[in-house]
Amino acid sequence: MEIFGINSHIRDVTERVAREGYVALAPDYFHRTGPGVEYGYDEKGMAGGMKLLAQLKADEMIADSQAAIAWLRGRKDVNGRVGAMGFCIGGHMTYLAACETDVAASASFYGGGIAAPQGPGGATSTMSRTPKIRGKIVCLFGQKDALIPQPQVDAIRAALAKAGVKHEVVVYPDADHGFFCDQRATYQKTAADDAWKRVKGLFKSELG
Repeated sequence: MEIFGINSHIRDVTERVAREGYVALAPDYFHRTGPGVEYGYDEKGMAGGMKLLAQLKADEMIADSQAAIAWLRGRKDVNGRVGAMGFCIGGHMTYLAACETDVAASASFYGGGIAAPQGPGGATSTMSRTPKIRGKIVCLFGQKDALIPQPQVDAIRAALAKAGVKHEVVVYPDADHGFFCDQRATYQKTAADDAWKRVKGLFKSELG
């Protein structure tokens, strides 16, 4: 999810994944501080989401990822191979989960703060955990995204390459932050369509 909670966009994406034949789950990472919030893409929603974002802690996010994976693997219709995808802070969560769990495939959309000196809650830098990634990860960014400058994208790409992680880093020239969300002014259909094809290909090849 983004900082806006499990809103209609995230539910729509979850349903899209399910229609591809997967068991799909959208964890609420704000369940400790703002359970069930659904913010809109406006100033009020941004302000509310930023307050909750500031209270996230990496250890709790990792624990939530592990709990979600365990729940999925407890189902008879799950083959044991799990993938993850997320947007904005959810893209960061996806990268963190790729580092700290055994997810086989990860799609991180415009993950903010991955290359920051510290992780959520002042934890170890998320990018510094890159060598722990065991599955394949695809990172998707917009070149016009001022929240994630290109030097940060370059640093992520270099860290993945140095660690020998199976990865793709894709930068869309005409895309801004939030380009995948058709409820935001920054929606960019060409980039969104291509990114969705990449996600489907990633899950098909890695999740079986």
